[in-house]
Amino acid sequence: MRLTNDTYLILISSAKSGKTERYYRDKDGWLKVSMRGREFRMTAEQVLNHLLPAMAGISPHAIVRVEHHEQGVV
Repeated sequence: MRLTNDTYLILISSAKSGKTERYYRDKDGWLKVSMRGREFRMTAEQVLNHLLPAMAGISPHAIVRVEHHEQGVV
């Protein structure tokens, strides 16, 4: 089982709208796919800046899920 960054998909959903942001790592680095489907390149620190408030409960309507994909996300 591979446990590298490129095998995980981070999903942050809004309980109010039901829409989801996706974060994953590909060969070029971290990528965010917004709730509207737009793509943004990110650093690992930027990913944490989006993830940590949701996990800490500062964003009360955010739901965080992490999925593991053995062959990678993309």
